[in-house]
Amino acid sequence: MSFTLVLGGARSGKSAFAQAAAEAQAARGGGRLVMIATAQAFDAEMAERIARHRLDRGEGWTTLEAPFELSAALEGLGASDVVVVDCLTLWLSNLMLDDRDVATAAAELATAAGRFEGALWLVSNEVGFGIVPDNALARRFRDEAGRLHQALAQAADAVTLVVAGLTLKLK
Repeated sequence: MSFTLVLGGARSGKSAFAQAAAEAQAARGGGRLVMIATAQAFDAEMAERIARHRLDRGEGWTTLEAPFELSAALEGLGASDVVVVDCLTLWLSNLMLDDRDVATAAAELATAAGRFEGALWLVSNEVGFGIVPDNALARRFRDEAGRLHQALAQAADAVTLVVAGLTLKLK
């Protein structure tokens, strides 16, 4: 079918946009709604956030957790599935903190997303609008996120930027 890259800042409304679009797609085509979550609960606050996201989604969603193997998770889904991946910047953080090969994982994701036969929304934080970070790890993260977004935007059928709950179609 197609995949859409959804970018925006923290609390911009990007996840809500992607979920609503996926729900509308599933309602039209009857596909199963799947959330691929990349977050890991390293502390109580993050565990509470994850629980809140599950409640906000409601019962119509199947949730898969893929903090590292995102491409494999996509490859295990079917052509009728309607999928939201939330979020790529958490996935990228997981990879970096686990000393994984980010470039290879990003290339594998772009390939898997391009081959995916269902409907797919990839949600990610656009971090390139801010100031230059003051430490090497944060600068590397910003750079890796920018490269990931560029590769996915090239492969995507559509790219949407969400700011203050408003959407701007970029592609």
